[in-house]
Amino acid sequence: MTRSIMNARMYAVTPAVEAAWRLLLERITAEAGVTFDYVAYPAPQPLETLWARPDLGCVFMCGYPVALQLADVVPLAAPIPGAPWAAGRPVYRSDLIVREDAPYRTLEDTFGGRAGWTVEHSHSGFNAFRHHLLRYRTASRPALYGEMVPNLVTARAILDAVREGRIDVGPLDAYWHLLIARHNPTLAAGIRVLESTAVATLPAFVTAASEPASTIDALRNAFANVSRHSWFSEYADTLLIEGFAPVDTMDYARTLEWDRAAKAAGYAYPA
Repeated sequence: MTRSIMNARMYAVTPAVEAAWRLLLERITAEAGVTFDYVAYPAPQPLETLWARPDLGCVFMCGYPVALQLADVVPLAAPIPGAPWAAGRPVYRSDLIVREDAPYRTLEDTFGGRAGWTVEHSHSGFNAFRHHLLRYRTASRPALYGEMVPNLVTARAILDAVREGRIDVGPLDAYWHLLIARHNPTLAAGIRVLESTAVATLPAFVTAASEPASTIDALRNAFANVSRHSWFSEYADTLLIEGFAPVDTMDYARTLEWDRAAKAAGYAYPA
């Protein structure tokens, strides 16, 4: 019988970090009494293809496509980042980044320049950025940027595009930013944050809706209790998390509210 799979691609910012995720997931699934196979799925392979697999056992998925019901999954738990802006909650935001040596001091200074986004189903790389920009639009200025570079796909591509000067500003998942600054500080040293969006519930580990209810309950309990184990601290330090919080689809309703607000304003795409 083929076993279900695990994957942490969304926040596997370096090989060492992915190894930590893999070991932690092995511990958590063992606590839940299930055995899944860790399957690597490196960028730039499309995440929507991964999420559509029927054998998802425990895989990171962005909350916006969860809310959009792009895949038949059940959210299990979301990490609680060890960052002041998280305040002990399973939340994240988007950091709007520019090159460290750029002349911009406010986000408005970047208007008229070139910005970019990742993919339409991304909250941090598209939906949150679009919602944040709404406040700056006026009837006389419906578009804020001279050029918008779409479909950069990954957070790393946003980071590289800003550092290399191909875009002036872009949205970077703040938890991903936290991890890359810790584990590859050379990359993060070349950028700075102008503003950050409001917070929303962080991407969750999800499982296929076809998994037995007993397995889903066991996984949720294992995630909720993980921080109580003495062995958790070694993973917490590497992954910069305080633990996990149970989540369900309704925890991502805010992403749909932001989507509706943008479309109602005639702002279907950041511009």
